[in-house]
Amino acid sequence: MNNFQDTMDHTQENEILIATQTYCVERPIYSYPALHGKLHKKDKVSDPIGDKIKRALSCTPKKIRNIIYMFLPICKWLPAYKPREYVFGDFVSGISTGVLHLPQGLAFAMLAAVPPVFGLYSSFYPVILYCFFGTSRHVSIGPFAVISLMIGGVAVRLVPDDMYVGGGGANSTNGTEERDAMRVKVAMSVTLLSGIIQFCLGVLRFGFVAIYLTEPLVRGFTTAAAVHVFTSMLKYLFGVKTKRHSGPFSVVYSTLAVIANVKKLNICSLVVGLMCFALLLGGKEFNERFKNKLPAPIPLEIVAVIIGTGISAGFNLEESYKVDVVGSLPLGLLAPATPDSSLFHLVYVDAIAIAIVGFSVTISMAKIFAVKHGYQVDGNQELIALGICNSIGSLFQTFSISCSLSRSLVQESTGGNTQLAGCLASLLILLVILAIGFLFESLPQAVLSAIVIVNLKGMFMQFSDLPFFWRTSKIELTIWLTTFVSSLFLGLDYGLITAVIIALMTVIYRTQSPTYTVLGQLPNTDVYIDIDAYEEVKEHAGIKIFQINAPIYYANSDLYNNALRRKTGVNPALIMAARRKALKKHAKELGTQGKPKSSVVKVDEDAETGGEEEAKQEEQNEENAKPMTIDSLVQKTFPAELERFLPPGPNVHTMILDFSQVNFIDSVGVKTVSGILKEYGDVGIYVYLAACSAQVVNDLTRNRFFENPCVKELLFHSIHDAVLGAKVREALAQQEALAPPPEEDSEPIADPEE
Repeated sequence: MNNFQDTMDHTQENEILIATQTYCVERPIYSYPALHGKLHKKDKVSDPIGDKIKRALSCTPKKIRNIIYMFLPICKWLPAYKPREYVFGDFVSGISTGVLHLPQGLAFAMLAAVPPVFGLYSSFYPVILYCFFGTSRHVSIGPFAVISLMIGGVAVRLVPDDMYVGGGGANSTNGTEERDAMRVKVAMSVTLLSGIIQFCLGVLRFGFVAIYLTEPLVRGFTTAAAVHVFTSMLKYLFGVKTKRHSGPFSVVYSTLAVIANVKKLNICSLVVGLMCFALLLGGKEFNERFKNKLPAPIPLEIVAVIIGTGISAGFNLEESYKVDVVGSLPLGLLAPATPDSSLFHLVYVDAIAIAIVGFSVTISMAKIFAVKHGYQVDGNQELIALGICNSIGSLFQTFSISCSLSRSLVQESTGGNTQLAGCLASLLILLVILAIGFLFESLPQAVLSAIVIVNLKGMFMQFSDLPFFWRTSKIELTIWLTTFVSSLFLGLDYGLITAVIIALMTVIYRTQSPTYTVLGQLPNTDVYIDIDAYEEVKEHAGIKIFQINAPIYYANSDLYNNALRRKTGVNPALIMAARRKALKKHAKELGTQGKPKSSVVKVDEDAETGGEEEAKQEEQNEENAKPMTIDSLVQKTFPAELERFLPPGPNVHTMILDFSQVNFIDSVGVKTVSGILKEYGDVGIYVYLAACSAQVVNDLTRNRFFENPCVKELLFHSIHDAVLGAKVREALAQQEALAPPPEEDSEPIADPEE
């Protein structure tokens, strides 16, 4: 047995050795001119403009089909529909999602500050439209708590309760109806404008705007929105009458208003709400624990609605205990109406925020499901789809919609395969609108409040992000916290703007404060890594390799120069100052401190030449007669005997700037690098550039970095090429220094006898 085990271990070692063996390729040292001088560029023949226009305007069956597939994705997935595999899952998913649409539509209408029936309209029209234009097969489109709250904030700001105190009064029937009608008009205008914005962004291929809403930003924003929603629902849960607030610090004012009226709470409303809350919370835990055993999650929301409606109607809670109920749910669909465009100038900021937030939530959820089920979603087409849903839906009195997180999870987990599940869910809502809506008029608002609060559980769980980001990234933690705080106290619209600005500032901060690293070689390889990370990594004598992991541009160019001197320990200004000091000490030792500067040069050159021909001496005297500075003295001559006057320091002859992680460099950065070449060159240190990308080389070329052709010789294909180039250069220089001087030809001495 031991022999067998030894044989197996030996076999595995051989396999590992074969898999990890190193292959060496003999090649010359590649500087940039040496490499690219041997390559032949491909000739890029550009088509004439006329041909490009003709090709763009040409109409072929394939192009028409691609356009139809792009604009109407249903034409692509519907013909490939597999009834035997998909029908049952879509049916169960549609029923499950539809029964969730009903209570959420009614509840989110309260958040949007419009009558409940408009929540049902928003759960019907947009879902049908998205089925034709959307690219995700699993998201559930319709009212969403965050978007509904943002709509409600605009409506309450423009149409506050006290606007109708005069006349009929806010609590009278006429005053309430007028107020609600005006708020519906505001909601329709915001919805139309946000839809137009989304559609235009999609047509212009601006789907990438979602990347500016990073995950920490979105999660911090939705967590703050959850707090806003929670405080807005408290008055319905307690059954108290308070003024609805909007704008900065609205969450504080709403909470204080509920606390101030807590003595007037409706005990019956609170009891009903807490009962539904306990039922929903316990039921959701049951669904989560036994989700693998249940064929479909138990539709607890519709159960709570049915029970709450039955209790309210049976005990006549509205009249007997003054419990607020949903109220009138008129049957039938309303005729189309044009939103009031005169309100656009008052709501455009909110419309932009709603458009971006709605798209961001939808595309985030759509990408999760697309990765899980192996298909692709198009961000630009999602913008177009949401734009059509909102703009056309606004004509039928809907408010802005997005992807609901809870409904989407139900639609996907119950076996939904396509958006036909969403269509079936919308048909259930249509049944309620046309036939049975009156059955839910006795539904207590406290039940809807409990439904909304329980559905906020997932958002409140996002507070667990804080310890995670604390361990992984302090910058992302800062984005999360600042987004949460600004959205909580400034309002969701201004909070979102503040959060985006802060997120962009962190990008600038990261490029201004990148990681600077001094690299060394892993012995017997061409691998160069941080010298502070591993003990095996060693630096080459006389060579410093400096790396930055960010672009070099106007915001960090000075920092780059300072970091280069600090990390490598080689400061050309200090070296120049030390050499000036050494020259003065040398001059003082020779007793020439009081002589003109030209005499110092003359003494130095006389010591070096040891006497020359008279003509050359006169030429030298003329040159010495010119006034010279200490800098010019240092640049012109620095005899070997002056080295003993220099303080001890790094004996560096080459600096290698690793540009492998630099993706661009602007004109200020190019000037900085040019200055580095000159400063280090003045003290006899060569500066090489290594591993530049094609983009960086183009940037250097455009900014005239290579005006002097010799500069291109300092550009190398890789760090290892630059290191070998520096070593070869120094070896040749040492050979020239050690080589004996050439013997001068002398005339033969004449023979005296001759």
